Amino acid sequence: MTVQATASPGRFRLAARIARRELRGGVRGFRIFLLCLTLGVMAIAAVGTVRAAIEAGLRSEGAVILGGDAEIEFDYRAATAEERDWISGIADAVSEVYDFRSMAVFDGENGVERGLTQVKGIDDAYPLLGSVQLSPDMTLDTALDGAGGLPGAVMQRVLIDRLGLAIGDTFRLGTAEFRLMAELTREPDASSAGFALGPRTIVRATDLDGAGLLGSGTIFEVKYRLDLPEGADLALLNAQSDARFDGTSARWRDSRNGAPGVQRFVERIGAFLVLVGLAGLAVGGVGISASVRAYLAGKKGVIATLKTLGADRATIFFVYLIQVGVLTLAGVVAGLVLGAALPLFFAPLIAASLPVPVVFGIHPAPLLEAGLYGLLTAAIFTLWPLSRTEEVRAAALFRDGGDGRLGLPRSRYLALTGALLIALVGISALLSSVPSLALWTAAGISGALVVLALAAFGLRHAARVISRRRAIRGKPGLRMALAAIGGPGSEVASVVLSLGLGLTVLAAVGQIDTNLRNAIDNDLPEVAPSYFFVDIQPDQIDGFRARLDRDPAVSRVDAAPMLRGIVTEVNGTPAREYADHWVLRGDRGITYAATPPDTVEVTEGTWWPEDYDGPPQISFAAEEAEELDLELGDTITLNVLGRSITAEITSFRAVDFSNAGIGFILTMSPAALQGAPHTWISTVYAEEEAEAAILRDLAGAYPNITAIRVRDAIENVATVLDSIAAATSYGAAATLLTGFIVLIGAAAAGERARVYEAAILKTLGASRARILGSFALRAALMGAAAGIVALLAGAIAGWGVMTFVMEAPFQLAWGNALAIVAGGVLATLIAGLAFALRPLAARPAQILRAQD
Repeated sequence: MTVQATASPGRFRLAARIARRELRGGVRGFRIFLLCLTLGVMAIAAVGTVRAAIEAGLRSEGAVILGGDAEIEFDYRAATAEERDWISGIADAVSEVYDFRSMAVFDGENGVERGLTQVKGIDDAYPLLGSVQLSPDMTLDTALDGAGGLPGAVMQRVLIDRLGLAIGDTFRLGTAEFRLMAELTREPDASSAGFALGPRTIVRATDLDGAGLLGSGTIFEVKYRLDLPEGADLALLNAQSDARFDGTSARWRDSRNGAPGVQRFVERIGAFLVLVGLAGLAVGGVGISASVRAYLAGKKGVIATLKTLGADRATIFFVYLIQVGVLTLAGVVAGLVLGAALPLFFAPLIAASLPVPVVFGIHPAPLLEAGLYGLLTAAIFTLWPLSRTEEVRAAALFRDGGDGRLGLPRSRYLALTGALLIALVGISALLSSVPSLALWTAAGISGALVVLALAAFGLRHAARVISRRRAIRGKPGLRMALAAIGGPGSEVASVVLSLGLGLTVLAAVGQIDTNLRNAIDNDLPEVAPSYFFVDIQPDQIDGFRARLDRDPAVSRVDAAPMLRGIVTEVNGTPAREYADHWVLRGDRGITYAATPPDTVEVTEGTWWPEDYDGPPQISFAAEEAEELDLELGDTITLNVLGRSITAEITSFRAVDFSNAGIGFILTMSPAALQGAPHTWISTVYAEEEAEAAILRDLAGAYPNITAIRVRDAIENVATVLDSIAAATSYGAAATLLTGFIVLIGAAAAGERARVYEAAILKTLGASRARILGSFALRAALMGAAAGIVALLAGAIAGWGVMTFVMEAPFQLAWGNALAIVAGGVLATLIAGLAFALRPLAARPAQILRAQD
């Protein structure tokens, strides 16, 4: 039969017939192809499915998480009678909740124990939705009724254990005494509160009267949870609330986004893990490309036969494009099925480990995203090897067709590959909640692949040169290993690219994690205070300072008055219209000072005179002012406790928020805030051994103040970082697993060549031990090269994140670095030696006779 070059539809039908016949032979040559593609798509689909399940849970249970259909929150005050009437007018029911930090104090047998707690003062309507669960089992009303003439309280287990409390014991909040009636095991609106520095304690708000915790100027929030009428228009009510409370500290939130902090965190960590999954797909792409090349190399005779029978280039290209396309669809579908099924299978474990509701199911959006990534990746990595089918000549039937080094494909294939790559990067940025992160990750993966490709080329060239040197002629094992690395058909490109990229991701994660832990463990005592005290009343600050000034263990005390205010206008323009910046969202801490503190550097402008009594002036944080495009002479209007103050910016100053000390964006001239009720905050730097005595004395003398131990706060942050690092490490491990599979594929593909090589070496007198040693040395050299390049790339990535994102010092973690290099050597040894048994067992005569 002669194959004719027909019109496009006919050509495609003919190509489909031939492809279908070839696919009947099975997918033996495409196992690595399918495995790499399936794993990559599965990882992205699973991450996306879990993220979608959390988001669906937040949406479906938004009202329960929030504690009502909507919430209006006030800072440092309750709603006025007029405001409360308006709130009650739009709702069927309203619950008033006070939320603040305090110190829980217990006089136990072993002395006085103190612990930071997040207190919730509730009314009889709480909770509007959901239920509180206690141990022993009882209603919340019964628990808060108390016993023995004391009001009741419930508390989370971690704080009960920390204080050494037992059910029925008495403890203090401020100057008020409470009886612990039960352990708080479930709080329906816990996720809406965001990040908390201390475990939860719930009491009745009325029982806090006279405790000294909710005085003028102290830091607390009052939240009004609303049970709205059926069918209420949330968007309309939101707009009405914004208009009604414009210029005040009131903020509206509703069930459409009951836990915005959780949702943002889920979106960002999900986006990051998807990007790690894309790195895994890129690693798999190397295996995909290698699989297609190896398959097509074995089809050289078939291609030459088709050309002899008259098939044109396009027909042959379509034959193998259809085969690869069918297998790509199979791999993508398998990955999607597994990616959707795994979260369902592990749903009970995932749900138990999350503090938010999750709705597991088949979520189409993440599956479509993962499938699209898989298809684009497969197309990018297969187009190049597929284009080489056009270069096979009919003469290959009668003589050796060469080693396959055919140079670059035609420009149209290069252009199409580039377009697909741009599409992949663009779609990942478009679908990511952090587009800049997606772009930087794509640039990092591309850069790493380029560096690894250059390293593979350099290693191959160096091995070829060194193998010819006289200095190693007495070392046949080393010379054979180098000759194999530098010779035609070398596995070095597949090994360095696949293993190197996986190790790069793992190295970067390891370096970042180690440096963050070092910053917490080693740098904290030098740069951070021991305690952060808040809610110090003006008449207490002198006694507070006196106690610390006479303590030789205290090296430094910083204190400043603090109020809270909202930026309402910038140069007469409403803040919401001026810019979308965190300084202009919500309330900000404000202080005043007659002279600049010793630790403050004025970078531009001048500070007001010490006895200044003129129009209000502001010193603004320099970095934030630059981000807001502010200049000297601009005006800022603040709402402080319901009073509008317009002040001129007369100076900019450097503010360092990284040392956990006192830092204010806004510092005003003293006269501007004269008479406004406020409290003081203070940071205390002391020796660690003296911290307990300091807390005991100050909390005993001033029970209303709240002490936040900076080490404990940072440990809470470290716990969150641990969970992120663990999730990222799992993603990196999946990438590394894909790389190892590619290694297995490369070793399997090279087994036939090693069989022939071993036969030649045995004929020349080489022992099995020497041949095995040569194989092992070859694998070790390639693994070491991949590990060293990955270490360098990972260290650069870690340095970039620590320097520009974390703004912390970077130091190469040598333990992690050596583990990466050792891991590269070990992985290639395992993969290489796993396919060394057959070459070593083969009989030379049988192998060489088969070559005739």
